[in-house]
Amino acid sequence: MIEVTTPAILFPAVSLLMLAYTNRFLALAKIVRDLAGQLIEHDDESLRRQIDNLELRLTLIKWMQALGILSLLSCLMSILAVHTELQMLGEALFGLSILLLFASLSVCLREVLLAGNALKVVLEKCRPDGKSRKR
Repeated sequence: MIEVTTPAILFPAVSLLMLAYTNRFLALAKIVRDLAGQLIEHDDESLRRQIDNLELRLTLIKWMQALGILSLLSCLMSILAVHTELQMLGEALFGLSILLLFASLSVCLREVLLAGNALKVVLEKCRPDGKSRKR
């Protein structure tokens, strides 16, 4: 049996995640704009690869945000259900909110790994042999 305060523990976590996701989105949007301008001036394969990577990352960030929002909404509905003494529904909605938060963080992990690949493309371009170092 959960109390109203149990689902409320997710609020700070989800709020901070949403802020972090939004900051990532805004930073990537700026980079895309800059790279798109460079691509117009110079048709470069490296720039195209970077933009493709960024496009996928922006899509993942939108999914991260959507799943985070759904987690927060499920959490709110859980609180409402527990408050109106619909205990089983409240517990189910709280479980759903945790699953949605897990999904959001899983997509976030995928996006972070892609961020490393984006830097690898830039580093390859900087090296004379066109290859990045293996570590």
